[in-house]
Amino acid sequence: MASRNSDRICQSAETWERVEPLLRQLGIVRLSRLTGLDRVGIPVWNAVAPNSRSIVINQGKGVSDMDARVSAAMEALERAVACRPAAAVVEASPRELANSRRRFATLPQLIASNKSEIGDDETIAWIEGKDLLSKAAVLVPLEAVILDRTLENCRFWQSSDGLASGNNETEATLHALLERIERDADVLWRLRSNAGRLATCVDPTRFNDPVIDDLVGRYSSSGLDLRLFDLTSDISVPCYAAIVAERGILTRTRPRFHDVTVGYGAHLAQERAAIRALTEVAQSRLTIISGARDDIFAETYGRPLPSETQNLFGATPGALVRNASSAASGDPAALLEDVLSKLKSAGIKSAIAVPLHSPGLPVAVVKAIVPSLENPDGARKHRLGARALSLAISAT
Repeated sequence: MASRNSDRICQSAETWERVEPLLRQLGIVRLSRLTGLDRVGIPVWNAVAPNSRSIVINQGKGVSDMDARVSAAMEALERAVACRPAAAVVEASPRELANSRRRFATLPQLIASNKSEIGDDETIAWIEGKDLLSKAAVLVPLEAVILDRTLENCRFWQSSDGLASGNNETEATLHALLERIERDADVLWRLRSNAGRLATCVDPTRFNDPVIDDLVGRYSSSGLDLRLFDLTSDISVPCYAAIVAERGILTRTRPRFHDVTVGYGAHLAQERAAIRALTEVAQSRLTIISGARDDIFAETYGRPLPSETQNLFGATPGALVRNASSAASGDPAALLEDVLSKLKSAGIKSAIAVPLHSPGLPVAVVKAIVPSLENPDGARKHRLGARALSLAISAT
């Protein structure tokens, strides 16, 4: 059984026993405990995959050492699988698929910058997923789900957004969808006015949760300022952003970009969402402190901090808005059904889960694609979708 602070089907120690034998065969050669590089003490680990086709350094966090170690290992494992998906590939053009009455999605919102959209008679590689809302099989472009940075002229924006692993496919799908909902909520939150963002600041002590209180206390006793913002969107899945900086950041005259770190979390249980955000911001700090992750570049350390980010520390924490979610159970299947119900209620028409793992693996890796949800910053042809544009228009 998993703990009350987990929605996994088993304890992290059991997951570790299952995945540890896989690591070397997938190119993951070392796991390291980073926690001691910072004074906060929230567990953070990394996993190193030297010949990865994605990033080499993968990180994980948790409320315990084992949770963080497993988190880092699973992050590296899911990226390794996404570099070489095991699923069968179909070569066809959109017209051929339409003529054979096979469902497909060309995903124009994920086309990379300066790339053309798929022509009706253009033959490309497709991979099959399942639309969790319609329960129908659907083909999506292979290049939209793969995570191989060595692939030249990739037509689609490559991202780990919506990529997740789990002890089984249901668990992986749940976490993949939660990440997509979290990223969508963040984009919509950033489109609010400065006053609108500040008004979403909440007092984390109002949760009356011992784990949250411990995490908050660690930041406070380390001389850090913390703000927690409620990003929850119309999807009604609780989502939070935690930001942390050295005390006095608001009055600094020339703060740098890396002086502030951010962590996000989404979950049907508000406490779980907040815990995710509060542990991820510790991971973000150690990403900057360690300097090891290969998608953090030298110029990052010299960039000025945007004033709108600094101003967030001027927010006065307000009352916690209690969410009436029915998610009291830690059962991934029940949680997944609740998430899908909320997506439907918000008018979302399609949520595609694409399994990438081979049947022989003792874990599952899933890429979730929800076409109408917003995507994080990236080198895409279309920066914003209909949800963001509608919000921006209504705010003018």
